[in-house]
Amino acid sequence: MTGTVKFFNDSKGFGFIVDNADNKEYFVHISGLIDEVTEGNEVTFELKEGRKGLNAVDVKLA
Repeated sequence: MTGTVKFFNDSKGFGFIVDNADNKEYFVHISGLIDEVTEGNEVTFELKEGRKGLNAVDVKLA
């Protein structure tokens, strides 16, 4: 899947990615990152069921 980093807080270790296909937002935790990301980065990611719904994992710069 591909998307754009909407928000990422380095000090708290989490953020949100907006999916390019359907504009849904997905939570991403720093543990799900492969590359460092900042707001506005284009990324590829997978989805995995988390405690509060689907989370973005294996997040890499596109």
